[in-house]
Amino acid sequence: MRDIQVDRFPLAPSILPADIPELSDDECLACLARAVETHDSARLDEVAALIGRLAVTIE
Repeated sequence: MRDIQVDRFPLAPSILPADIPELSDDECLACLARAVETHDSARLDEVAALIGRLAVTIE
């Protein structure tokens, strides 16, 4: 019987939010501060995405 090499570790999807542009941690934190400061409930998705982006960095 022949040996067959199987790649059992396919690439996993990125856990970084796709809708946040490439930002440095400082830029991301500044954007988050501005978004929270405005108290605009329409920006909740943006706030959640920025927090998620920072949380990934911390882990």
